[in-house]
Amino acid sequence: MAMIGRFPPVRWLALAAGLGMVVALASPASAQHPGDKAQQPSDKDWAQPPKELPRAEGGEPTYNLDTLFAALKVAPDEASAKAIEQRIWALWMNSGSDTCTLLMTRVKVATDAKDYDLALKLLNAIVEINPDYVEAWNQRATIYYLKHDFGHAIADLREVLVREPRHFGALSGLGMMLQEIGDDKDALTVYRKALAVDPHLEHIPEVVKTLAEKVEGRDI
Repeated sequence: MAMIGRFPPVRWLALAAGLGMVVALASPASAQHPGDKAQQPSDKDWAQPPKELPRAEGGEPTYNLDTLFAALKVAPDEASAKAIEQRIWALWMNSGSDTCTLLMTRVKVATDAKDYDLALKLLNAIVEINPDYVEAWNQRATIYYLKHDFGHAIADLREVLVREPRHFGALSGLGMMLQEIGDDKDALTVYRKALAVDPHLEHIPEVVKTLAEKVEGRDI
């Protein structure tokens, strides 16, 4: 996450290489209890694309994304922001390849069935076919997260953010993972980057407030 230079030279970059051994990645039984960390939302879907998305419109994707992100920052209300977010997700989800689209459909089926090994095999194929398809990396990070393999998950989020540093879903997911392994300071930094991209993200402002009080202390 040359673009990576925008992110702090923080410990989580090293975690991408080492977490597989350090966390092993921590089975749920050895993980910290929720009360040990700043409160996190119980619904993790806020780091993932919406269930229903509008059809991606034609035109130059980069231009469309630049326009949408500019609009997102000045959205007058939550409803407008949500509609823009969905348009952005629709562009991210559009692989531009019938083969990749078909494989991503099978990834969803496998994930819904909790067949994470099959989902990984499919996503590995998609990444090999189209390594610039950011959503394949993002979805693979999600599968690794569900398998408690934070090392590979963080490494894949890094690949997402190299290609699209504005990916608020990847930033939100990264913050969530850093928080889960107890790295509240870097989680706070990443969450703030997500809010700088999309000030209307759900849940994140509350998490940032809680983490800021924990990491930086309350204002006197």
